[in-house]
Amino acid sequence: MSIAIIIIFIIGYIAIALEQPIRINKAASALITGVLCWTVYMINAHDSHHVNQQLFEHLGNISGILFFLLGAMTIVELIDAHDGFYIITQRISTTSKRRLLWLVCLITFFLSAVLDNLTTAIVMVSLLKKLVHEKDVRLLFCGMVVIAANAGGVWSPIGDVTTTMLWIGGQITSMNIIAMTFLAGAVNLLAPLLIISMGMKGNLAPAETPNGSLAAITSTAKQRNIVFATGLLILLLVPVFKTLTHLPPFMGIMLGLGVMWVITEIIHSKKDMSDKNILSVQYALRKIDTPSILFFLGILASVAALEATGILHNLAIQLNTSIGDERLIVSSIGLLSSIVDNVPLVAAAMGMYPLQQYPTDHYFWEFLSYCAGTGGSILIIGSAAGVAAMGIEKIEFIWYFKRISWLALIGYVAGAIAYILQAGIF
Repeated sequence: MSIAIIIIFIIGYIAIALEQPIRINKAASALITGVLCWTVYMINAHDSHHVNQQLFEHLGNISGILFFLLGAMTIVELIDAHDGFYIITQRISTTSKRRLLWLVCLITFFLSAVLDNLTTAIVMVSLLKKLVHEKDVRLLFCGMVVIAANAGGVWSPIGDVTTTMLWIGGQITSMNIIAMTFLAGAVNLLAPLLIISMGMKGNLAPAETPNGSLAAITSTAKQRNIVFATGLLILLLVPVFKTLTHLPPFMGIMLGLGVMWVITEIIHSKKDMSDKNILSVQYALRKIDTPSILFFLGILASVAALEATGILHNLAIQLNTSIGDERLIVSSIGLLSSIVDNVPLVAAAMGMYPLQQYPTDHYFWEFLSYCAGTGGSILIIGSAAGVAAMGIEKIEFIWYFKRISWLALIGYVAGAIAYILQAGIF
């Protein structure tokens, strides 16, 4: 059974990677892979009730991510429909590609620690659509945004889902994770950023203005400012909502979407239906990339099957027995997180290594947080930020692999070395 599931997963993964040559949408490949993995598991299981119970348990976690993605993408789309990003683009005066790359990456790095890497990637990739009009250049910027978002997420307890898991589980404390992984995260970004910026020359075309857009005709500057400020505030308050209520982040984003819905209905209540159509939440919901959400569902369902059948846990045990060295084990987990979701990998590690063996704030947990959070940047589907960018900008797996993966790998190794040296000194 396990071999059959692994074969299905590998074939599905190859189909996703070769989306363009085989001309089959990656969402279709992911959905088929996810369902087939669970089907094989169910057919070979002795207790179908237990398998269904596992499926619904994983579906609860998966749906939380999907609803969060849906809400965040809708809010960003609503801001974009009101030309809200013009408030930012009009304040960015530089036309230098190199300077803009540094500015975007640094903003992403620090913003992802406050929001989280997924939300930050959605916001910054959407912003780049307004700032960079050359497709090839914009894709490079988006690839660096993925690296920056994941690098920034590792040094904050709310910046990445795996760091949050370790924080809630008592493996790390908030101040210590900031102090001990900030340098590694910064090196993870700076190494590829220095390389790519050396070859980036020239200036960008002027940023677009909202004067000629349909949104500018049907909405005022005041309405644009209200929607932008409300949307940004909602995104910033989601981590606060989670901390205060202990409810999952998707509840906060759904509450925010409901608030945005009410506000936009009120400020456009006197307009004709034809005028306010593109400014409505209904329109934003139709415009977001639903296939990308279904792709995410398929990928997470596939990985959930690997976790439910114990394949990932056995892999973690195999790494422990064959490698032995803790730093190499954690580094391997980070590399694996570029292929499968980092959440079950970190969950397996938390189960294998008790707090009695590795107490709170042990370097093992800090290094795990760094590796699991940044290793996903190596492949476009290795992180939530990458999948979001892939959906918004239609980034091809092969393109990312050729142009960005090697940069992400250099950053990953450089950051790991920086952490090991820092841990050795302190």
